[in-house]
Amino acid sequence: MRITAVTCVKNEGPFLLEWIAFNRVIGVTDFLFYSNDCSDGTDLLLDALAARGLLAHLPNPAKGRNYQMEALKDALKQDLVRASDWIWVADVDEFLNIRTGRGTIPELIAACGNPQAISVTFQFFANGGIEAFEDRPVIAQFEHSHNPDIWTDQTAIEVKTLMRMDFPVKYLGAHRPFIRKGIAQNEQPAWTDGSGRPVPRPFLNAATKNRLRKFPARGARELATLNHYALRSLDSYLVKNDRGDVNREHRTFDTSYWRERNDAAWRDTSIQRYLPRLEKELAALNKDLEIKALHEKCVRRHMARRDELLAQESYREMREQLRAAPAISPAEEALLAMIGAAP
Repeated sequence: MRITAVTCVKNEGPFLLEWIAFNRVIGVTDFLFYSNDCSDGTDLLLDALAARGLLAHLPNPAKGRNYQMEALKDALKQDLVRASDWIWVADVDEFLNIRTGRGTIPELIAACGNPQAISVTFQFFANGGIEAFEDRPVIAQFEHSHNPDIWTDQTAIEVKTLMRMDFPVKYLGAHRPFIRKGIAQNEQPAWTDGSGRPVPRPFLNAATKNRLRKFPARGARELATLNHYALRSLDSYLVKNDRGDVNREHRTFDTSYWRERNDAAWRDTSIQRYLPRLEKELAALNKDLEIKALHEKCVRRHMARRDELLAQESYREMREQLRAAPAISPAEEALLAMIGAAP
């Protein structure tokens, strides 16, 4: 089974090898990376990996502001993708945590009944008070997240989607494919959630704006969840804020973004069962001394950028604001204020 992961990156150099190694562990066979405006060596590391046949690396074809959407449109034209059985669209801070068998994508597909698409619900992992960047697996460092059924005040949570290549796709979205017009009701694609249940029909049909990329999370994680390490360390968050959104021009990450994702109410270490296999894959990649050196260069540039940012008063103020921010979401804080309770 050929499974191709498609992703867009900008200045993600320190995290590339872990993400590639992890996805190889879960059964991804091919990778298509689009990069733009990298200054930390991400593009150089990807070029070296591509030269060894480990992935494909292309410049982002975007002419406008929607970097990811234009890359995904291009991806469907690529021979690598067209030759695949499945496509997995995800970001480098997202890890598919599969809870059946040995935790591989083929096992998840089989457990879901071999549908044409599987949409897996996000689980946002908190910073957990970790300030310093460490060059070791992200999945080993961050262990706390929100209640899996509720994120801030929302019971419907966003998803990312595995798509079989015979899906009647009109176009790919970052979170899900959209169905071609004119498909008869009895020809609708078989599409499940992370528990193997049919996705809700309003989501399948993209019937309303609030069901374009999310649906109720309760009961949707029996076979898989999507660990999203959007914050990582405080050091890395500052650099992420400076970089901006890889997918959309002029979008920034601020204290609200941090607080919404820094809910540490639940401890979930289930993904760490992958660590022995992940570390074996990482060791194999790092045996190549050029790859290892390029990774280390990305790490040095990441930390140098952190130091440059902290020379600016605005970033020192941001760091202190994030340190002092309540460990509850703005929505929860507002609810507590409404009922007269202290956070």
